[in-house]
Amino acid sequence: MKHTGTVTIESERLILRRFEESDGADMLANWIAEPQVQLEYGEPVYTDAEQVGALLAEWISAYERPDFYRWAIIEKASGSCIGQIAFCRVYDDIATAEIEYCIGSAFWGRGCAGEALSAVIAYTFANTGFVRLEAYHRAENAKSGRVLEKSSMRVTDNVERFRRAGELPAGEVCYCITKDLFAQM
Repeated sequence: MKHTGTVTIESERLILRRFEESDGADMLANWIAEPQVQLEYGEPVYTDAEQVGALLAEWISAYERPDFYRWAIIEKASGSCIGQIAFCRVYDDIATAEIEYCIGSAFWGRGCAGEALSAVIAYTFANTGFVRLEAYHRAENAKSGRVLEKSSMRVTDNVERFRRAGELPAGEVCYCITKDLFAQM
């Protein structure tokens, strides 16, 4: 399986790059302390610089692994970290990754999550050995659903996370895209 790890990707309005220690203040100000962002994303709320610093240290040390993919979403106009996008699960045996993302609520409705997702999909299929990308959202998380609906991903009956657990999605809407399908678009 060919991995590249987290490398910088640029889109029209965003720079997707590795997290840096200096991102902590933006994370606290823009998204990681927001309950409505973190809880919909399924992550804990971080409320102080010490907590965020420990999380950043964990992520930064993980960049040494070629199969670790986690990007800070930087808005070009402000230079601010407004969210993140990552492969929360990597399945080397079937060349598949599951994508997760979040954007601070002040940046909702601007297409930033969709732009980041599109950039990551295009980069992944052009530069890595992944042949399938998956994502899902909780049915009640309509904002995340709109991002996936507008993306090149398509609704599917299940994703690897649930298959490996022997479960069917219960209240989640699953999406995927294959490298072959993406090449036809």
